[in-house]
Amino acid sequence: MAEQQENNNLEGKYLSFHIGAEEYGISILKIREIIGMMAITAMPQSPDYVKGVINLRGKVIPILDLRRRFGMAAAKQTEQTCIIVLETGLAPHRMILTGIVVDSVSEVQYIKAADIEAPAAFSAELDGSYILGMAKSSGAVKIILDIEAVLGTDKIAMREEINLPS
Repeated sequence: MAEQQENNNLEGKYLSFHIGAEEYGISILKIREIIGMMAITAMPQSPDYVKGVINLRGKVIPILDLRRRFGMAAAKQTEQTCIIVLETGLAPHRMILTGIVVDSVSEVQYIKAADIEAPAAFSAELDGSYILGMAKSSGAVKIILDIEAVLGTDKIAMREEINLPS
């Protein structure tokens, strides 16, 4: 019963995208826009998955390579490679923009609660905290991401809450 309630909360529209052969989904409510690849300014001494920053209409936005974030090998950029600009919550009334580089974007799809299962527990070594669920779609499985956990904004928000003035 509790699992069904969680799945009901996950029902909705998702942007599907690919990294390698895997298909992922992010809630459409987190998507600000999708842009083609552009010049990225590298940031010194940053983790390997941080590609750098871009200037998007006067806003400096950090760009992360989702392949590298997931520990996958880098891939050559193609015409389908793009940046998904996300708007994530840092604090209750504060949003931040972050871009993620993906191999390709597929579609926006409505996923029913009945088509979403809890993430499989493979082993203690595998950190699946960023996976909200597994969606069955057209005979394949789409990994529904908790993009806040992937980006680490959930941890930043917790630090912000701790340091709030009293």
